[in-house]
Formats: sequence, structure tokens, C-alpha cells
Amino acid sequence: MTKAWTYARSGVDIARQKRAHALIGKLIESTFQLREGKVGRVLTPFGHYASLLELDEKRALVLHVDGVGSKVLVAQAMNKFDTVGIDCVAMCANDLICLGAEPIALIDYLAVQEPNESLVGEIMKGLVKGAETAGVAIVGGETAIIPDIISGLSEGKGFDLSAMCAGIVEKDKTITGRAMKPGEAVIGLESSGIHSNGLTLARKVFFEKAGLKVEDRVEGLERTVGEELLEPTRIYVNEVMETIKTNEVHALAHITGGAYSKLNRFADYSRAGFEIDELPRPPSIFEVIQRLGKIPYEDMYRTFNMGIGFCLVCPDRSADALLKRIRTRFKIVAQQIGTTTKKRGVRIKVPESKEWIIF
Repeated sequence: MTKAWTYARSGVDIARQKRAHALIGKLIESTFQLREGKVGRVLTPFGHYASLLELDEKRALVLHVDGVGSKVLVAQAMNKFDTVGIDCVAMCANDLICLGAEPIALIDYLAVQEPNESLVGEIMKGLVKGAETAGVAIVGGETAIIPDIISGLSEGKGFDLSAMCAGIVEKDKTITGRAMKPGEAVIGLESSGIHSNGLTLARKVFFEKAGLKVEDRVEGLERTVGEELLEPTRIYVNEVMETIKTNEVHALAHITGGAYSKLNRFADYSRAGFEIDELPRPPSIFEVIQRLGKIPYEDMYRTFNMGIGFCLVCPDRSADALLKRIRTRFKIVAQQIGTTTKKRGVRIKVPESKEWIIF
């Protein structure tokens, strides 16, 4: 019997990662006291989408750091480097706005195998394009040449890319999920594809289990495997920032690592749980990955965004107006995908099978 592929089997064990995060949290929270009574007092515990630091009586600074992950290996295999910068900005800015903060600046870190002006130039094109979409200024960065650490699929083209993003929010307008109550609407915004999470599992399925190459085509996909995997992460800054200015929104969630299980992080801020029972059918990229890898539904919905890249939680009475504004203003597919519940945890009804998954 062929053994099913999972994220853990591909080398990324979410359960072990969560245990590591718990240890990290205990250690770093011990440093919060160093800013008590000073500018930069820490306002959020470890574990939210971003970190909130008090600037003055009215405003807070919000910080987040993230990277592109193993999507850089797809870029190397494709010999195409002008889009991963968009992913880098998206992974930072999309998390930052989950606290209601406006992203204002970004600093990148690029580690390369060797000096390569063409490679760096193409990566920077993507960073600039992503910054333009998110409305952030790239105010600095660091390029490190470390051949003993960085290797790649093609000699001389190995690299890793990450960044830190800063934002500003008025403290009384911060959105943490604390105002969320049972019976509210969960609104989902469509993703552009696989985004920048689960690439380790996707690569293992396509390139190891199925023995494919980036230039190959697969039944069910309109583009090559490489083109599907390299599609840039959607940046939701404009949609979210405009929406929260005119609509009552109680929680914001970027569906990234851990996918829908990440909604459980709101348990620290609210007594509500989630019942996600109106998800759209997943885009073909996810159906193909599941078919080729024989991946259980639970692992698919714990690993990939499955077509929904961002969620907003609002009072049920406001859902129709919020959806109408988003659809009209931004021409993006948006729909109510569920509700908040009194019962803690996350329950998901799989569109294809109608079975329930509980995180």
C-alpha cells in the first residue's frame, strides 16, 4: 500500500514546530519587562500575527518578520527570480495588517551563494513590485554572501530571502480578535494559488513522488507545474485597510503556515471558536497535489490555504455590506465561509466530501 504524503513526512512537522514555538515564547517573553515604563512597551503576548509596541498614548508600532521559504527552490528550478520578492512582501505585510496596522516600511535580508548581479537585480524587481502593491517603502536591507551555508539547485544561484516589516496603528483601533463573539460572520478572500506555504510538501509530491519537472504539465492544471507553484502570493493590504476603515471588523487572519488550524490562535483573545462550512471547491493546484500525494483532507487543510488566503470576522448584520463593498471596490472573489461559535476550536466541512475536520 502506498503511504500517504503529509507535511510531517515531507520534513515539516507542525506539531513539533508548535512545541518549539511554546518554548521560544517562554524565553522571549521574559525580555518584555525590559521595556516596561519606556517607549516600546510590549502590548501583545507572543504568538499573534505581529508584535505591538507602544509609541505614545495614541499610537503603537507593529513589527513582523517572515520569508519566502522553499519557494526559492522553485524559482531556482525555473530560473525565474522576479516574483519571489512579491511573496516576501506579501508574507510580511499580510500578517502585519492582521492587527489593523498600516504597513509603512520594509527591510529585506538576502543571503546568496555567490555575488550575482543579475540574480539580485531580478529579486529586487519583485520586492519593488510587492512594495508598490502594499504601499510600503523599502528603507534598507542586507545582502550576505555565505557559500558555506547557502547552496542551490543551480551552481551560483542559491539564495534565501526574508524581510522585516513595520507598521503603525492607533491603539484604540487595534484588531486582535478580542471583540469577536459567537454568531459572527467569517468572510474569506480568494487566494491567488498556493502562495508561500506548503511548498515543501508540494515539491516532494510533484518532483519526488510523481517524478515531474517544473516544465511538465499535469492533467488538471492549465499551466506547467513550475508556473503554478511560482504564482505570487496575493497582497491583501489595500482590500483590508480600506475595509476596516468603513466596516466593523473584529478579527483578521492571514491563512499561511498551519492554514486553518492557525485560527486557534484567537483562543487566547476570545471565547469564540470557528465553524467553517461554506468553503469553495479548492483550486485545481490543490486537488492535483492531493491526488498525486494521496494526502488526507486533514493534512491538506492544515497545510494549504485551499483557495482562501485571508479571513475577516465581522458582526453577522454587517456581512452583506462588507461583502458588497469588497467585491465592488476590488473585484476580488469574496464570500462568507462560516461563523464563529460558542464552542472553542476550528471545525471545517470539506467541500468535496462533506466530512468534518476538527483542529
